[in-house]
Amino acid sequence: MNFTDITPDSLFGGDTSNPIMWLVWIVPIVFFVFYGQRIQLYVTSNEINKGIEKLQKFRDESKTHLVEYLQKNFKITSDATRRVDEFIEYFTIMPVDMDPSGVIQKVKHLMRSREDYTRSQVKLICNGVDGLELSKVQNLLEVVTSLHLLHKIIRHLFLTAKKQNNFPLILPVQMLLPFVLEQATALREAVSALKLGQPIGDGIGPMVVGNMMLGAEKKTVTFETVSAEKEFEKRHLILLKAEGPLASVGRPGDAVEILVAEKKPSIIIMVDAALKMEGETSGSVAQGFGAAIGGIGTDRFQIEEIATKHNIPVYAIVIKQSIKEAISLMTKEIADKADDVESQVYRTVLESTTPGQSVLVVGVGNTLGVL
Repeated sequence: MNFTDITPDSLFGGDTSNPIMWLVWIVPIVFFVFYGQRIQLYVTSNEINKGIEKLQKFRDESKTHLVEYLQKNFKITSDATRRVDEFIEYFTIMPVDMDPSGVIQKVKHLMRSREDYTRSQVKLICNGVDGLELSKVQNLLEVVTSLHLLHKIIRHLFLTAKKQNNFPLILPVQMLLPFVLEQATALREAVSALKLGQPIGDGIGPMVVGNMMLGAEKKTVTFETVSAEKEFEKRHLILLKAEGPLASVGRPGDAVEILVAEKKPSIIIMVDAALKMEGETSGSVAQGFGAAIGGIGTDRFQIEEIATKHNIPVYAIVIKQSIKEAISLMTKEIADKADDVESQVYRTVLESTTPGQSVLVVGVGNTLGVL
């Protein structure tokens, strides 16, 4: 063969009978048919690994902040760090739902038992802790536990897929990871607000109702939940929120049940933060119908049951925000909406009731730093 006659055109030109040309096209195709999935698995694994390392870093940082906070502010027991490590491994087994009847009460009982146990554990770790600090430490423990759980779940799914060389199994992890990281970032940033006792975005509902309570006497309705009463344009307003400045959401379901039985309101207005959709503006306000309350669903179920039983319309006013804004320090854009939302509550009262009727206004959310 005369190699002096070989030119680029003769190698890569349009002559399909050239054997080198065949090799240039066929070898990569054969290679990617057999090894393409492995290469993609390798690239995807690297991305997920970085995400898992980030989750681990968030968890470790939050735990360190919690332990430092305990050491700085309380006379903690010598085994406090070990007890924090034990606590974040606690799990909750949800009730069997094959027979859905009565499952809500079971879930409610389970959640209350967990809250009570957490509270007692914090009291054991921190000698002489008061109500406000107890609620802050309780929330910090929940943040660290949530970050620990997110890290464990993603790591488990990733290692299972990698162990089995199962590329289809790793794809859902890759798709879920950005959402998980967004939530984990929000949780990590909530730590500083919780430590300093500053209002978080979720507290806009209690902030609005707290402003309406100014000058009125507050009474405890149920655990960490207070109410006040005032007159407005010949209507009787019953205002309800969690007891500030604790880092607590109170027990709005129980409180609404008690107040509806005692005061017999004509309508219920609920004010809460709500997650915005992409493209929506933070701090935008929207009105609707139904029980505006998040959480696991037990309080919402209880309020819906009471409203239906007594034929009471439920109006909702929500302030839109991202997950990060909801659990980190309240932004100025959201705080500035408090007066506007209060005006909308009064307008709804005037438009939906007549003089002499009663209205129950519920501010839903974590009332940390809000009186």
